[in-house]
Amino acid sequence: MSSQNPMRVAVVGATGFQGGAVARLLAERQHRVRTLTRRPDGDRPPLPGAEFVAGELGSPADVRRLFEGATHAFVTMPLVFDAERVRGFARSIARAALDAGVERLVFNANTRVPPLSTSVAAFETRRAAEGVLRRSGVPLVVVRPPVYLDNLFSPWNGPDLVNGGVLAYPLPAATPVAWISHRDLARAAYAALTGEGLEGRTFDIGGALSLTGPDLAAAFGRGLGRAVRYVPLRPEVFERSLAGLLGPETAAGVAGIYHHLAAGGDPLLLAGDDGVSAEALAVEPAPVEEWVTRQPWQVWAGDSDTEEQAASS
Repeated sequence: MSSQNPMRVAVVGATGFQGGAVARLLAERQHRVRTLTRRPDGDRPPLPGAEFVAGELGSPADVRRLFEGATHAFVTMPLVFDAERVRGFARSIARAALDAGVERLVFNANTRVPPLSTSVAAFETRRAAEGVLRRSGVPLVVVRPPVYLDNLFSPWNGPDLVNGGVLAYPLPAATPVAWISHRDLARAAYAALTGEGLEGRTFDIGGALSLTGPDLAAAFGRGLGRAVRYVPLRPEVFERSLAGLLGPETAAGVAGIYHHLAAGGDPLLLAGDDGVSAEALAVEPAPVEEWVTRQPWQVWAGDSDTEEQAASS
């Protein structure tokens, strides 16, 4: 598949961080981007070059309008963890993609998915959506990222990291994680959209290295030029904090991944795949240190809770 001709890409989720990163990269490379949104004009994120279609994912008619004229698609499901709703979204997307004659659809599962079924909605809803898309016959490539570095540039992490040298996250310190940035997700997605012979494949994308908590803290220390230590948060504390922003149902869905890993389930789930995906997609993820140096950490200076509060979490 050649990437020389401009693609017309329907991006589901472009108003979020992950889909937005993909939409921006596509626009930078002179491809046409359309996305679906319920937000009014004045409340839409800056996506230069993107066309917004008013509507919602729960409406098959709106999804059809999004896909009209599309040659390709990139899909990230919203933070919905009700299995039947997610299957409904996937069915609408599949029908619209097939009707439009989409040449390839890249599905971002937004997480790694264990090989065996679990009771974790975050895994099982994405497994279900992937199954619907795969059975539909739409030309499909699946990318499964581990955890995003961008999660660490947040009001929960930034102040204590900048002011106290504490990097806190709800993963056990010994869990190896191939942390990836939204920008590197976008590069992998672009490669999955345009690369030859990738239909039907699933890629456990990730960063160049699998890092434990202390490894990650050391990489942040090198990027920041200061000492940083890793503190594993209890998943229930993380969930309570997230509930204040996203609501209890969504927070429980997101936190389910961390409860699963804290309980010892699939300890290598978020680790790297020995470079298999990077080689197949011809991408080279940036080192964590490089990502760290690019972030404007000074915005969090002087805005910290105490280090003791972070450590006691």
